[in-house]
Amino acid sequence: MNIGAWFTLIVLNLAGAASPGPDVVLITRTATRSRRHAVAVTAGIQTGVVWWGILTVFGAAALLSAYPDVLGFVQVLGGAWLVYLGVGMLRNGVVERKNPPRDLVEAEMRLGTLGHAYRHGLVTNLSNPKIVLFLTALIAPLLPRSPSVGLSVALVLALSVSSAILQFAYATLVSTQVVRARLLRAGPYIDIVAGIFFIIAAVMLVVNGVQDLAA
Repeated sequence: MNIGAWFTLIVLNLAGAASPGPDVVLITRTATRSRRHAVAVTAGIQTGVVWWGILTVFGAAALLSAYPDVLGFVQVLGGAWLVYLGVGMLRNGVVERKNPPRDLVEAEMRLGTLGHAYRHGLVTNLSNPKIVLFLTALIAPLLPRSPSVGLSVALVLALSVSSAILQFAYATLVSTQVVRARLLRAGPYIDIVAGIFFIIAAVMLVVNGVQDLAA
């Protein structure tokens, strides 16, 4: 692969990582309350990115194409998770409208443990296996027919590191104390909007999964 191909790969990967979706919404929602939790959520998401990158480079798309039931089943499970998370956000938003956190410290405490935040990020990212198809469409035109192990590892690193730099930078920016202080009162409404977004995304994921299972 030449320098132009690498540049194209990274730019398109960054565009995908920055596009509105459950990952970005979850980071935003968490970062308005706590930098530590936003970093933990992002770390979980990036663990999922590494996993999907490895599966993509080593041919997971061929497996999903050969066995669409696997893709459909994972999408239905992922959709169920997003519904659970979205309903939780909605409930939290409604509760916090009546009992808002008094300050940033209390807002952070209500997020739970860092481990909980990490798992939320990880499972949210893993909930959509179609990322493999996106990455395959991104990588396939740039790869030689028989890529070496070294090139495969370099691809996974390029995809994961570029995505991680972007999302950690975003989490850090949104979680500055000034931003969090200004958005403290808007927290319940951010939760409500995020919850609705997650539920809509979940419904779309489940519908796609059911279609794949019925095909």
